[in-house]
Amino acid sequence: MLKEDRAGRKAEITEAVRPFGIRDKIGYMFGDFGNDFSFIFASNYLMVFYTKVLGLSGYVVGLLFLGARFVDAFTDVTMGRIVDNLQPARDGRFRAWIRRMSIPVAVASSLMYLYFVRDWAYPAKLAYVIFTYLLWGSFCYTAINIPYGSMASVISPDVKERAALSTFRSIGASLAGFVIGVLVPLIIYETDAEGNQIVKPVHFTVTALAFGILALVCYFLCYTLCRERVAFEKKQGMKQSAGELLKGLAGNRPLLALVCGALILLLATMLTQAMNNYLFLDYFKNAKALAVANVVGIGGALLIAPFITRIVSAFGKKEAGAAGMLGAGIVYLLLFVLRVKSLPLFLGLLFLGSLGTGLFNMIIWAFITDIIDYQEIVTGRREDGTVYAVYSFARKVGQALAGGLGGFVLTAVGYVSEAASQAEGVAERIYTVSTLLPGLCYLAVFLILQFAYPLTRREVEKNAEILRRKRAEEGTDVRSEERNDAEI
Repeated sequence: MLKEDRAGRKAEITEAVRPFGIRDKIGYMFGDFGNDFSFIFASNYLMVFYTKVLGLSGYVVGLLFLGARFVDAFTDVTMGRIVDNLQPARDGRFRAWIRRMSIPVAVASSLMYLYFVRDWAYPAKLAYVIFTYLLWGSFCYTAINIPYGSMASVISPDVKERAALSTFRSIGASLAGFVIGVLVPLIIYETDAEGNQIVKPVHFTVTALAFGILALVCYFLCYTLCRERVAFEKKQGMKQSAGELLKGLAGNRPLLALVCGALILLLATMLTQAMNNYLFLDYFKNAKALAVANVVGIGGALLIAPFITRIVSAFGKKEAGAAGMLGAGIVYLLLFVLRVKSLPLFLGLLFLGSLGTGLFNMIIWAFITDIIDYQEIVTGRREDGTVYAVYSFARKVGQALAGGLGGFVLTAVGYVSEAASQAEGVAERIYTVSTLLPGLCYLAVFLILQFAYPLTRREVEKNAEILRRKRAEEGTDVRSEERNDAEI
């Protein structure tokens, strides 16, 4: 709603808010915890469900993942414009969408894993897969993830507090990854009498339903614990055309650099997660070790989490993220060169690589809030939802390319979905893809951050101070509203 101060200025006020604190950090953590019960589960195991349970070819699954991103090109940006331009609800501009969409996204996610669809005719299976995947990813997930991600920029205007939100968000994702990575391989896989790893279809469906319920609990905690604090006025009579919007975004160098980096990063990360299922089943022939690998991969991120604030304060987000990507790239290229057969050695090197990727992933969401501030300074417009939507779309493209490439690669290396065991040489080729491609991608992200992304620590602090003064002058900084509540 709008309130008017003595000078006649109108500012958007949401609701009376308490100071920023640990409740906001924990609440924001639970938001991504809830998101990733569907996102990470789909990223890691949806292709397995489609190929091993429903019997679809990797090529068909790859086409589905890529085709869905054309739909996302419209739905993501549209959702960003919706949250930017609609009048906020009493519980906030972005927070309200968590309340509205938590149940739909949980239901849509669960619907993707119905095991009995395997008995349907092929055209019916294909229609089911297309409908449920688009319903979840392009509509329901988009409608909750974009407002959730955008909300970080209005929870606090402080650079260090935003970095803390990014860290806690990444902790939430890591915890979801831990739960999914440890439990799912133990639940959905079993070893037959001949020593082959097979999937238990019914357990897929039950697991998806359980994750949907857990996601609802997490969304409720996020909604309850977080508050929006940074308010800004939507000026009347200043509608922005699509051309003007694209021109403004095209001139945002930090956004373009991060979009490119995020696309490559997600391509590497999601492809690695998807291929690990086949790497441990067919190369190491130990599906249960996949749970250990997931713990090791997440362990690096959680181990480095307590030190993120100090690292960012000492070096800056850009500088720390670039160093992490360089280290991860070197480790994965080393794995490729060594052609490791020893499972303990592989897991040890994987842990070292996770320190680098974990460092970058812990702070990546704070990059977005910095870019939103930069966009406002350059264009004079506050476009939280739209900027985040563009970045979210890039992440989905990376995810789709990973899923699509994963499907194409499985076909190219000779993997047969219905076969109990694979032909000779297939496992070695899976190992090559799982190590060489991530190594090259992580080095590419390092180069982008180092040479193309311009927001150094000094630039971020300068932009934050410019906007703080602007909010104080306009009377739209929530901290000023709290101090002068009696005057409004």
